[in-house]
Amino acid sequence: MRFLITGGAGFIGSAVCRRIASDPSNFVLNVDKLTYAGNLASLKAIDNLPNYAFAQADICDGQTIGSLLRQHDIDVIMHLAAESHVDRSIDGPGAFIETNIIGTFQMLNAARGYYESLTGEKRERFRFHHISTDEVFGDLPFDSGIFTEETPYAPSSPYSASKASSDHLVRAWHETYGLPVVLSNCSNNYGPFHFPEKLIPLVILNALDERELPVYGKGENVRDWLFVDDHAAALHLVATKGVAGESYNIGGNAERRNIDVVRGICAILDRKRPRKNGASYADLINMVTDRPGHDRRYAIDASKIKRELGWSPAQTFDSGLEATVNWYLANDWWWGPIREAQGYERLGTLKLAGAAE
Repeated sequence: MRFLITGGAGFIGSAVCRRIASDPSNFVLNVDKLTYAGNLASLKAIDNLPNYAFAQADICDGQTIGSLLRQHDIDVIMHLAAESHVDRSIDGPGAFIETNIIGTFQMLNAARGYYESLTGEKRERFRFHHISTDEVFGDLPFDSGIFTEETPYAPSSPYSASKASSDHLVRAWHETYGLPVVLSNCSNNYGPFHFPEKLIPLVILNALDERELPVYGKGENVRDWLFVDDHAAALHLVATKGVAGESYNIGGNAERRNIDVVRGICAILDRKRPRKNGASYADLINMVTDRPGHDRRYAIDASKIKRELGWSPAQTFDSGLEATVNWYLANDWWWGPIREAQGYERLGTLKLAGAAE
């Protein structure tokens, strides 16, 4: 099959590109604007393959997207390109409205025009897969509740509101124009090639540099963690086997408090790369002022995708976290230049001390 993957130089998108391009019977066109979080070094393993191509383009440029669809005879669009960092959305929501809402609108219009030109088996095979987040569902109590595909939307941040808006657009293009769409909403991803401003890589790299490990509030906020390669496998299934018009929740069955994630990283580093002074990395933990509108808990019910498509995560949180720490220890060629350019704290005007999710 022939795939166009938007945001393929990002964290999740690059994992999807690597997975799908590893099968020589597939063709992958990676379309990415290469903003701050896009990194072609993440595609090093596949960038010389004959069944992989890259096009630098903006998803807000619908004419270019339409041309690429026709030029490369695409069967499946996997739309991952998005602004995705909550803190950045609080500092500067405009970019999130432009990319996540207007960009998705332009993608849908380009896809619709292309789809209406298709006939026969090619038309039957075509899918527009929109990749979203569990944050559109809002916030859960610490002790009860779980997100299903029927959970009402209640976004709390500019980021999640922009993603909720894009989800609604995708559904509207299916209902109004008959565009064959599938949607998926995932929990917090982690793993190799994760941009260093996010919680897990930030903690790993700050610890290695003997810097403080910032944690919001009391660290009690709970997230369901999903290893990125497990997510990529699920997305491939949804894009190729999912039923048009349906949505699928994808989670790792791994709820953890933020403070426990940070302590877990410290424990692994204490074994793998002990501090010179003999102390634990946990001594570097620093509780910082909580961010505005910080959701308490996310939890995903992934029973539908397991039941209907046969997917379940291969990694436990413990095995995935160990693999992630090992990867960062072994791959400073990838994160070193980013870290040097970015610095050691989150970019933005609120100065929330570098804590992130």
